Amino acid sequence: MSLAEETPVAPGHAFVAFKNVQKSYDGEILVVKDLNLDIPEGEFLTMLGPSGSGKTTSLMMLAGFEPATHGEIYLAGESINNVPPNKRGIGMVFQNYALFPHMTVAENLAFPLKVRNMGKAEIEEKVNSALAMVELHQMGGRRPAQLSGGQQQRVAVARALVFSPKLILMDEPLGALDKQLREQMQYEIKHIHENLGVTVVYVTHDQAEALTMSDRIAVFEDGIIQQLSTPDDLYERPQNSFVAQFIGENNKLDGTVSALSGDTCIVDLLGGGQVKAAKVGDLVGVGDRTTLSLRPERVEIEPKKGAVPNILEGEIGELIYLGDHIRTRIIVAGNEEFIVKVPNSADHVPLVEGAKVNVGWKTEDCRALDPL
Repeated sequence: MSLAEETPVAPGHAFVAFKNVQKSYDGEILVVKDLNLDIPEGEFLTMLGPSGSGKTTSLMMLAGFEPATHGEIYLAGESINNVPPNKRGIGMVFQNYALFPHMTVAENLAFPLKVRNMGKAEIEEKVNSALAMVELHQMGGRRPAQLSGGQQQRVAVARALVFSPKLILMDEPLGALDKQLREQMQYEIKHIHENLGVTVVYVTHDQAEALTMSDRIAVFEDGIIQQLSTPDDLYERPQNSFVAQFIGENNKLDGTVSALSGDTCIVDLLGGGQVKAAKVGDLVGVGDRTTLSLRPERVEIEPKKGAVPNILEGEIGELIYLGDHIRTRIIVAGNEEFIVKVPNSADHVPLVEGAKVNVGWKTEDCRALDPL
Protein backbone atom coordinates (compact mmCIF):
# COMPACT_ATOMS: atom_id res chain seq x y z
CA MET A 1 0.00 0.00 0.00
CA SER A 2 1.34 3.45 -0.95
CA LEU A 3 1.71 6.47 1.30
CA ALA A 4 -1.33 8.43 0.11
CA GLU A 5 -3.57 5.37 0.55
CA GLU A 6 -2.55 4.72 4.14
CA THR A 7 -4.38 5.74 7.33
CA PRO A 8 -5.09 9.51 7.45
CA VAL A 9 -2.77 11.66 9.52
CA ALA A 10 -3.86 12.81 12.95
CA PRO A 11 -6.14 15.87 13.16
CA GLY A 12 -4.19 19.11 13.25
CA HIS A 13 -1.34 17.75 11.14
CA ALA A 14 -0.85 18.66 7.48
CA PHE A 15 -1.60 15.87 5.02
CA VAL A 16 0.77 17.48 2.51
CA ALA A 17 3.64 19.68 3.70
CA PHE A 18 6.43 21.54 1.92
CA LYS A 19 9.20 22.50 4.35
CA ASN A 20 11.84 24.99 3.12
CA VAL A 21 11.63 23.51 -0.38
CA GLN A 22 13.79 24.97 -3.12
CA LYS A 23 14.23 24.00 -6.76
CA SER A 24 16.98 24.98 -9.19
CA TYR A 25 17.61 23.46 -12.59
CA ASP A 26 21.06 25.00 -13.13
CA GLY A 27 22.39 25.25 -9.57
CA GLU A 28 22.14 29.04 -9.60
CA ILE A 29 18.64 30.36 -10.32
CA LEU A 30 15.92 29.23 -7.91
CA VAL A 31 12.64 28.46 -9.64
CA VAL A 32 11.04 27.75 -6.25
CA LYS A 33 12.36 29.68 -3.24
CA ASP A 34 11.92 28.36 0.33
CA LEU A 35 8.41 27.02 -0.16
CA ASN A 36 6.58 26.38 3.13
CA LEU A 37 3.04 25.16 2.64
CA ASP A 38 0.72 22.96 4.70
CA ILE A 39 -2.33 21.37 3.08
CA PRO A 40 -4.88 19.68 5.37
CA GLU A 41 -6.61 16.47 4.34
CA GLY A 42 -9.70 17.01 2.21
CA GLU A 43 -8.79 20.50 1.03
CA PHE A 44 -9.01 21.73 -2.56
CA LEU A 45 -5.93 23.92 -2.88
CA THR A 46 -5.07 25.73 -6.10
CA MET A 47 -1.57 26.87 -7.04
CA LEU A 48 -2.22 29.93 -9.18
CA GLY A 49 0.21 32.14 -11.03
CA PRO A 50 1.60 33.22 -14.41
CA SER A 51 3.96 31.08 -16.49
CA GLY A 52 7.34 30.67 -14.80
CA SER A 53 6.06 31.51 -11.31
CA GLY A 54 6.97 28.10 -9.81
CA LYS A 55 3.50 26.59 -9.42
CA THR A 56 3.89 23.67 -11.86
CA THR A 57 7.40 22.91 -10.62
CA SER A 58 6.01 22.66 -7.07
CA LEU A 59 3.33 20.24 -8.26
CA MET A 60 5.88 18.13 -10.14
CA MET A 61 8.05 17.88 -7.00
CA LEU A 62 5.02 16.70 -5.03
CA ALA A 63 4.24 14.12 -7.75
CA GLY A 64 7.85 12.92 -7.73
CA PHE A 65 8.63 13.85 -11.33
CA GLU A 66 11.11 16.52 -10.21
CA PRO A 67 13.49 16.21 -7.22
CA ALA A 68 13.67 19.04 -4.70
CA THR A 69 17.05 20.79 -4.63
CA HIS A 70 16.65 21.55 -0.93
CA GLY A 71 14.05 20.95 1.79
CA GLU A 72 11.56 18.18 2.51
CA ILE A 73 8.13 17.25 1.15
CA TYR A 74 5.86 15.25 3.44
CA LEU A 75 2.81 13.15 2.63
CA ALA A 76 0.70 11.72 5.46
CA GLY A 77 3.48 12.65 7.87
CA GLU A 78 6.25 10.82 5.99
CA SER A 79 9.04 12.36 3.91
CA ILE A 80 8.63 11.42 0.24
CA ASN A 81 11.78 13.00 -1.17
CA ASN A 82 13.23 9.58 -1.95
CA VAL A 83 9.95 7.80 -2.76
CA PRO A 84 9.47 7.12 -6.51
CA PRO A 85 6.29 8.49 -8.15
CA ASN A 86 4.64 5.08 -8.55
CA LYS A 87 4.98 4.42 -4.81
CA ARG A 88 3.37 7.67 -3.66
CA GLY A 89 -0.20 6.54 -4.40
CA ILE A 90 -1.14 9.88 -5.96
CA GLY A 91 -3.74 10.32 -8.71
CA MET A 92 -2.71 12.61 -11.58
CA VAL A 93 -4.76 14.48 -14.19
CA PHE A 94 -2.97 16.30 -17.02
CA GLN A 95 -4.09 18.81 -19.65
CA ASN A 96 -3.50 16.34 -22.51
CA TYR A 97 -5.57 13.57 -20.81
CA ALA A 98 -2.71 11.00 -21.23
CA LEU A 99 -5.16 8.19 -22.03
CA PHE A 100 -3.99 5.01 -23.78
CA PRO A 101 -5.48 5.28 -27.31
CA HIS A 102 -5.42 1.53 -27.96
CA MET A 103 -7.44 0.74 -24.83
CA THR A 104 -11.16 1.16 -24.24
CA VAL A 105 -12.37 3.57 -21.57
CA ALA A 106 -12.91 0.68 -19.16
CA GLU A 107 -9.43 -0.71 -19.89
CA ASN A 108 -7.90 2.71 -19.25
CA LEU A 109 -9.59 2.79 -15.85
CA ALA A 110 -8.65 -0.78 -15.07
CA PHE A 111 -4.96 -0.21 -15.79
CA PRO A 112 -3.94 1.38 -12.45
CA LEU A 113 -5.92 -1.34 -10.64
CA LYS A 114 -4.17 -4.17 -12.50
CA VAL A 115 -0.82 -2.60 -11.62
CA ARG A 116 -1.91 -2.91 -7.98
CA ASN A 117 -2.73 -6.62 -8.53
CA MET A 118 -6.42 -6.30 -7.68
CA GLY A 119 -8.77 -9.18 -8.46
CA LYS A 120 -10.98 -9.19 -11.55
CA ALA A 121 -14.25 -8.76 -9.64
CA GLU A 122 -12.90 -5.85 -7.58
CA ILE A 123 -11.52 -4.18 -10.72
CA GLU A 124 -14.87 -4.45 -12.47
CA GLU A 125 -16.68 -3.00 -9.46
CA LYS A 126 -14.29 -0.05 -9.12
CA VAL A 127 -14.33 0.71 -12.86
CA ASN A 128 -18.14 0.73 -12.94
CA SER A 129 -18.24 2.94 -9.87
CA ALA A 130 -15.74 5.41 -11.37
CA LEU A 131 -17.64 5.56 -14.67
CA ALA A 132 -20.89 6.27 -12.82
CA MET A 133 -19.15 8.99 -10.81
CA VAL A 134 -18.34 10.93 -13.99
CA GLU A 135 -21.62 9.93 -15.71
CA LEU A 136 -19.97 7.84 -18.42
CA HIS A 137 -21.33 4.42 -17.46
CA GLN A 138 -22.49 3.80 -21.07
CA MET A 139 -19.05 4.64 -22.54
CA GLY A 140 -16.88 1.87 -21.10
CA GLY A 141 -16.51 0.06 -24.42
CA ARG A 142 -15.44 3.09 -26.45
CA ARG A 143 -11.90 4.16 -27.24
CA PRO A 144 -10.68 7.69 -26.35
CA ALA A 145 -10.77 8.81 -30.02
CA GLN A 146 -14.53 8.15 -30.06
CA LEU A 147 -15.14 10.60 -27.18
CA SER A 148 -15.41 14.38 -27.09
CA GLY A 149 -12.75 16.44 -25.34
CA GLY A 150 -14.95 16.86 -22.28
CA GLN A 151 -15.67 13.11 -22.10
CA GLN A 152 -11.96 12.30 -22.40
CA GLN A 153 -11.21 14.65 -19.54
CA ARG A 154 -13.88 12.96 -17.43
CA VAL A 155 -12.21 9.62 -18.14
CA ALA A 156 -8.86 11.11 -17.06
CA VAL A 157 -10.45 12.30 -13.80
CA ALA A 158 -12.08 8.90 -13.26
CA ARG A 159 -8.77 7.09 -13.85
CA ALA A 160 -7.09 9.30 -11.24
CA LEU A 161 -9.84 8.45 -8.73
CA VAL A 162 -10.43 4.77 -9.53
CA PHE A 163 -7.86 3.36 -7.06
CA SER A 164 -9.21 5.59 -4.25
CA PRO A 165 -6.14 7.76 -3.62
CA LYS A 166 -6.27 10.31 -0.81
CA LEU A 167 -4.46 12.89 -2.97
CA ILE A 168 -5.20 14.03 -6.54
CA LEU A 169 -2.90 16.38 -8.47
CA MET A 170 -4.30 18.27 -11.46
CA ASP A 171 -2.02 20.20 -13.84
CA GLU A 172 -4.01 22.64 -16.04
CA PRO A 173 -6.56 19.85 -16.67
CA LEU A 174 -9.12 22.06 -18.44
CA GLY A 175 -6.74 24.11 -20.60
CA ALA A 176 -7.64 22.33 -23.86
CA LEU A 177 -11.41 22.72 -23.50
CA ASP A 178 -13.61 25.47 -24.93
CA LYS A 179 -15.04 28.10 -22.56
CA GLN A 180 -18.49 26.57 -22.01
CA LEU A 181 -17.19 23.04 -21.47
CA ARG A 182 -14.38 24.34 -19.28
CA GLU A 183 -16.88 26.05 -16.97
CA GLN A 184 -19.04 22.92 -16.86
CA MET A 185 -16.04 20.76 -15.93
CA GLN A 186 -15.03 23.20 -13.18
CA TYR A 187 -18.30 22.53 -11.39
CA GLU A 188 -18.13 18.79 -12.03
CA ILE A 189 -14.64 18.50 -10.54
CA LYS A 190 -15.68 20.70 -7.62
CA HIS A 191 -18.71 18.47 -6.91
CA ILE A 192 -16.64 15.27 -7.17
CA HIS A 193 -14.23 16.74 -4.62
CA GLU A 194 -17.09 17.68 -2.29
CA ASN A 195 -18.68 14.23 -2.56
CA LEU A 196 -15.47 12.22 -2.06
CA GLY A 197 -13.58 14.45 0.37
CA VAL A 198 -10.31 13.69 -1.45
CA THR A 199 -7.42 16.17 -1.15
CA VAL A 200 -6.85 18.05 -4.42
CA VAL A 201 -3.85 20.15 -5.44
CA TYR A 202 -4.74 21.98 -8.64
CA VAL A 203 -2.48 24.09 -10.88
CA THR A 204 -3.82 26.80 -13.19
CA HIS A 205 -3.00 30.26 -14.53
CA ASP A 206 -6.73 31.06 -14.83
CA GLN A 207 -7.76 33.18 -11.83
CA ALA A 208 -11.52 32.79 -12.52
CA GLU A 209 -11.08 28.99 -12.46
CA ALA A 210 -9.21 29.22 -9.16
CA LEU A 211 -11.87 31.44 -7.58
CA THR A 212 -14.64 29.06 -8.69
CA MET A 213 -13.17 25.77 -7.45
CA SER A 214 -10.84 26.30 -4.51
CA ASP A 215 -11.03 26.17 -0.73
CA ARG A 216 -7.75 28.12 -0.66
CA ILE A 217 -5.52 29.60 -3.32
CA ALA A 218 -1.73 29.98 -3.20
CA VAL A 219 -0.77 32.82 -5.55
CA PHE A 220 2.74 32.23 -6.94
CA GLU A 221 5.11 34.76 -8.48
CA ASP A 222 8.89 34.59 -8.83
CA GLY A 223 9.05 31.24 -7.02
CA ILE A 224 7.33 32.60 -3.91
CA ILE A 225 3.78 32.36 -2.54
CA GLN A 226 2.64 35.97 -2.57
CA GLN A 227 -0.56 35.24 -0.66
CA LEU A 228 -2.35 32.13 0.60
CA SER A 229 -6.02 32.75 1.33
CA THR A 230 -9.61 31.79 0.59
CA PRO A 231 -10.99 33.03 -2.76
CA ASP A 232 -13.07 35.82 -1.21
CA ASP A 233 -10.19 36.98 0.99
CA LEU A 234 -7.80 37.12 -1.98
CA TYR A 235 -10.24 39.15 -4.02
CA GLU A 236 -11.47 41.48 -1.28
CA ARG A 237 -8.24 41.85 0.70
CA PRO A 238 -5.15 41.47 -1.51
CA GLN A 239 -1.93 41.85 0.47
CA ASN A 240 0.19 43.34 -2.32
CA SER A 241 -0.16 44.94 -5.74
CA PHE A 242 0.76 41.79 -7.65
CA VAL A 243 -2.13 39.86 -6.08
CA ALA A 244 -4.52 42.79 -6.56
CA GLN A 245 -3.67 42.99 -10.27
CA PHE A 246 -3.59 39.23 -10.88
CA ILE A 247 -6.85 38.31 -9.12
CA GLY A 248 -9.85 39.79 -10.89
CA GLU A 249 -10.14 43.20 -12.47
CA ASN A 250 -8.57 46.05 -10.54
CA ASN A 251 -8.18 49.82 -10.75
CA LYS A 252 -4.89 51.31 -9.61
CA LEU A 253 -4.03 54.88 -8.65
CA ASP A 254 -0.48 55.96 -7.76
CA GLY A 255 0.30 58.40 -5.00
CA THR A 256 2.27 59.29 -1.87
CA VAL A 257 1.18 58.69 1.72
CA SER A 258 0.78 62.04 3.46
CA ALA A 259 -0.79 60.95 6.77
CA LEU A 260 -1.49 57.82 8.83
CA SER A 261 -4.22 57.14 11.37
CA GLY A 262 -4.63 53.60 12.68
CA ASP A 263 -5.63 51.33 9.82
CA THR A 264 -6.20 54.16 7.35
CA CYS A 265 -4.01 56.63 5.47
CA ILE A 266 -4.33 59.77 3.37
CA VAL A 267 -2.81 59.52 -0.11
CA ASP A 268 -1.94 62.43 -2.38
CA LEU A 269 -2.51 61.15 -5.91
CA LEU A 270 0.15 61.75 -8.53
CA GLY A 271 -2.55 62.73 -11.01
CA GLY A 272 -4.14 65.21 -8.62
CA GLY A 273 -6.57 64.85 -5.72
CA GLN A 274 -6.46 63.25 -2.30
CA VAL A 275 -8.15 60.09 -1.02
CA LYS A 276 -8.49 58.13 2.19
CA ALA A 277 -7.60 54.44 1.97
CA ALA A 278 -7.16 51.31 4.08
CA LYS A 279 -3.49 50.83 5.02
CA VAL A 280 -2.37 47.26 4.38
CA GLY A 281 0.03 45.86 7.00
CA ASP A 282 3.34 47.69 7.21
CA LEU A 283 3.61 48.22 3.45
CA VAL A 284 3.15 51.99 3.66
CA GLY A 285 4.43 54.84 5.82
CA VAL A 286 4.32 58.64 5.60
CA GLY A 287 6.25 59.80 2.56
CA ASP A 288 6.14 56.36 0.91
CA ARG A 289 4.95 55.81 -2.62
CA THR A 290 1.89 53.56 -2.84
CA THR A 291 -0.43 52.05 -5.43
CA LEU A 292 -4.09 52.08 -4.48
CA SER A 293 -6.19 49.04 -5.35
CA LEU A 294 -9.92 49.48 -6.05
CA ARG A 295 -12.34 46.97 -7.62
CA PRO A 296 -14.52 48.32 -10.47
CA GLU A 297 -17.78 47.19 -8.87
CA ARG A 298 -16.98 49.12 -5.68
CA VAL A 299 -16.99 52.49 -7.47
CA GLU A 300 -20.14 54.62 -7.77
CA ILE A 301 -20.82 57.19 -10.46
CA GLU A 302 -22.43 60.38 -9.13
CA PRO A 303 -22.79 59.10 -5.56
CA LYS A 304 -25.28 60.82 -3.29
CA LYS A 305 -23.87 63.72 -1.27
CA GLY A 306 -22.22 62.46 1.91
CA ALA A 307 -22.62 58.78 0.90
CA VAL A 308 -18.88 58.12 0.43
CA PRO A 309 -15.76 59.92 1.74
CA ASN A 310 -13.76 59.72 -1.49
CA ILE A 311 -14.96 61.64 -4.54
CA LEU A 312 -12.93 62.50 -7.64
CA GLU A 313 -13.90 64.09 -10.93
CA GLY A 314 -13.48 62.14 -14.13
CA GLU A 315 -14.38 62.07 -17.79
CA ILE A 316 -16.17 59.17 -19.46
CA GLY A 317 -13.91 57.78 -22.17
CA GLU A 318 -15.80 54.72 -23.36
CA LEU A 319 -19.02 52.78 -22.75
CA ILE A 320 -19.33 49.07 -23.52
CA TYR A 321 -22.70 47.35 -23.17
CA LEU A 322 -22.30 43.87 -21.66
CA GLY A 323 -25.89 42.94 -20.90
CA ASP A 324 -26.04 42.81 -17.12
CA HIS A 325 -23.75 45.83 -16.73
CA ILE A 326 -22.19 48.69 -18.65
CA ARG A 327 -18.42 48.68 -18.58
CA THR A 328 -17.45 52.32 -18.26
CA ARG A 329 -13.91 53.54 -18.84
CA ILE A 330 -13.27 56.84 -17.08
CA ILE A 331 -10.23 59.13 -17.04
CA VAL A 332 -9.55 59.67 -13.32
CA ALA A 333 -6.48 61.29 -11.68
CA GLY A 334 -4.33 60.63 -14.72
CA ASN A 335 -5.46 57.03 -15.11
CA GLU A 336 -7.10 56.61 -18.52
CA GLU A 337 -8.06 52.98 -17.82
CA PHE A 338 -10.14 53.48 -14.67
CA ILE A 339 -13.06 51.03 -14.99
CA VAL A 340 -16.49 51.22 -13.35
CA LYS A 341 -19.05 48.44 -13.73
CA VAL A 342 -22.47 50.11 -13.78
CA PRO A 343 -25.40 47.68 -13.23
CA ASN A 344 -27.83 47.69 -16.13
CA SER A 345 -30.92 48.72 -14.19
CA ALA A 346 -33.76 51.14 -14.82
CA ASP A 347 -32.51 53.61 -12.23
CA HIS A 348 -28.84 53.84 -13.29
CA VAL A 349 -27.42 57.27 -14.12
CA PRO A 350 -27.57 57.97 -17.91
CA LEU A 351 -24.02 57.85 -19.26
CA VAL A 352 -22.58 59.74 -22.22
CA GLU A 353 -19.07 59.48 -23.62
CA GLY A 354 -17.09 62.67 -22.99
CA ALA A 355 -19.27 63.73 -20.05
CA LYS A 356 -17.75 64.94 -16.79
CA VAL A 357 -18.80 62.80 -13.82
CA ASN A 358 -17.94 62.33 -10.18
CA VAL A 359 -16.81 58.89 -9.01
CA GLY A 360 -16.72 57.85 -5.38
CA TRP A 361 -16.00 54.94 -3.06
CA LYS A 362 -15.72 53.89 0.56
CA THR A 363 -12.42 54.01 2.43
CA GLU A 364 -12.43 50.28 3.20
CA ASP A 365 -12.81 49.41 -0.50
CA CYS A 366 -9.58 51.22 -1.42
CA ARG A 367 -6.36 49.51 -0.31
CA ALA A 368 -2.96 51.19 -0.09
CA LEU A 369 -0.41 48.64 -1.32
CA ASP A 370 3.22 48.52 -2.45
CA PRO A 371 3.95 50.75 -5.47
CA LEU A 372 3.93 49.23 -8.94
